[in-house]
Amino acid sequence: QEVVPPKGQDLVLAPAQVRYCLAQGIRLGSAAEQALTSWARRSRFAGSKDRAAIRDHVFDALRCKLSFAAWGGAMTGRGLMLGQIRAEGGDPDLVFTGEGYGAAALTPEERAAGTAPGTDAERLDLPDWLLPQFRASLGEETEAVAKALTERAPVMLRVNLRAGSVEEAMSSLAGDGITTIPHKLATTALLVTDGPRRIRSSSAFESGLVEFQDCASQAVVEALSLSNGQVVLDYCAGGGGKTLAIAAKSDVSLFAHDKTEARMRDLPMRAQRANAQVRMLQTDELKRHGPYDLVLCDVPCSGSGAWRRSPDAKWRLTEEKLHELNMIQDEVLVNVADLVAPSGVLAYATCSVLDIENKDRISSFLRRNPGWKCSYERSFLLAEGGDGFYTAHLTRV
Repeated sequence: QEVVPPKGQDLVLAPAQVRYCLAQGIRLGSAAEQALTSWARRSRFAGSKDRAAIRDHVFDALRCKLSFAAWGGAMTGRGLMLGQIRAEGGDPDLVFTGEGYGAAALTPEERAAGTAPGTDAERLDLPDWLLPQFRASLGEETEAVAKALTERAPVMLRVNLRAGSVEEAMSSLAGDGITTIPHKLATTALLVTDGPRRIRSSSAFESGLVEFQDCASQAVVEALSLSNGQVVLDYCAGGGGKTLAIAAKSDVSLFAHDKTEARMRDLPMRAQRANAQVRMLQTDELKRHGPYDLVLCDVPCSGSGAWRRSPDAKWRLTEEKLHELNMIQDEVLVNVADLVAPSGVLAYATCSVLDIENKDRISSFLRRNPGWKCSYERSFLLAEGGDGFYTAHLTRV
């Protein structure tokens, strides 16, 4: 049920029971953002600070779902909230008071239930079936990466060098109360250290001087050999983050495509704000504008390197879905190979830390296509400050 405060009461911080009700409404297989949006629309009494607090609380619980459920003794919204308090060394009785809008007091059964995470899956907050893939891909880095995925992701920005310098962007953001520092992983990357919720209303964002983009995602684009006059295709463009990063780097003839065109619906508006020239192509138009000097394929993947930002995706992934993704990744590589000019580059990228989506897919392609070779390969781990990414450049022999 909805918990509505008396008329006129100001909710500075969302009460525990509201958080509990929202967490209880998040179900495996239901996108968290969709559930949050739906709740916010039904709960007009909650102000912007309350909604932000609730979002943070729910995402924390989703990142640590197995360990919190172990600590709380139940895979329920109430169990997760209880588990979070215990995991952080807090006193549950200060939250589960049963007073006012607080959650009901703990039962004797709840007090007796719950233990420290026992299995590796609980301790690392990973699906148990996925642990072998993580260990095979990451080796000694497995625990560090898994633990990093349970933390909140940093807020990163990309400076649009067509609109101004890094220094100008930092100064403009500072004028709107947003503090940033450069990030070493990409020359255009800024780490936001204060005021992240002010970004969308800042003059730097509204003018196209900055865009939201992870530093590792920016580094993937910086690794591309771009030069003026090239014909470039972003084959799996999605929202267009890498498309716009390419546009800001060189004067190229730039095309964007996505099999699901709806994913690109915001790209024209974003390109206009960034003063970038991008033409979107449907699938039957691709060959007409090729061949391309560079084709970037940021393929559909598990997103395992970015699960800090979309933690519910970690629990929606299944063995069957991962296999389907592998087939899609192979299909994309085969489909785009003929679009690449004889001396061009096919750039493959994922936001995954799993070899089965990264090195294994490149090896599979090269075995079946001996006329190609891998000329560049790089993995980005979360320890470097950004999301987990992988990229490889393929050229003809």
